[in-house]
Amino acid sequence: MTQNKLDSDIQEERYRAPALDKGLDILEKLADTEEGLSQVEIATALGRKPNEIYRMLDRLVRRGYVVRTNLDSYQLSLKLFELAHRHLPMRRLASQSLSHLREFSRQSQQGCHIVIYERDGLTSIAQSDAPGYWGFGIRVGARMGLLDTGSGHVLLAFSSPEDRQFMIAQSAECGGELDASLQQRLLQVREQGYEIMPSQQVEGVFNIAVPLLISGDNAIAALACPWVKHLDHMNSPACETVLQLLLKTAGHIRNGTHVD
Repeated sequence: MTQNKLDSDIQEERYRAPALDKGLDILEKLADTEEGLSQVEIATALGRKPNEIYRMLDRLVRRGYVVRTNLDSYQLSLKLFELAHRHLPMRRLASQSLSHLREFSRQSQQGCHIVIYERDGLTSIAQSDAPGYWGFGIRVGARMGLLDTGSGHVLLAFSSPEDRQFMIAQSAECGGELDASLQQRLLQVREQGYEIMPSQQVEGVFNIAVPLLISGDNAIAALACPWVKHLDHMNSPACETVLQLLLKTAGHIRNGTHVD
């Protein structure tokens, strides 16, 4: 062993944080597992005794990083996912999407916005206004519900079963479960790849929403347009045309395509 390697090992040992390492080991192990793991299974995988990780698991559950299922197993929550959304990647998504949002608004004559899941609801992180002297839009930072918006339906439909269950459990709207009609609606949204529905907040507005996909078929965000019919412009694009423009825009954002 060289002196430099020895010095490095001594330095690493000096600044060890065993409790932190134990917690990170648990999070990393759960991140590698699609199904939940019991306390015994986690301990075995980490080469520890079950009583060694009991308190750490309890703290991770209480802080919301891990959830305990009905089967007495543990799974990662979406809290790390939410923390990542508050940081640079989401700001980058917002800034790099603006040119695409503006081009969509120019072609569709409609406003649009991007929303993400955050803290038991939806948050708008980017938006573009309709180009005319009037329009309907959602301001950046606005909070929306999961169950009564097109964006919420898209994010629920394009999420893993574990992530969906977490979002449902955290939502004050649904009491921890979805009714059969909404479950069927989410299956339809997933199959067709978008949601179109009358706004449940404003009469005469239709919510059009499509997923921004990452990691297979799971959506990290939704791109949405609150479509309104322009009576003062006879050539205003129809709802179906706007949907196709929205799908095209989502593809450009996902692929990093430059706006001409």
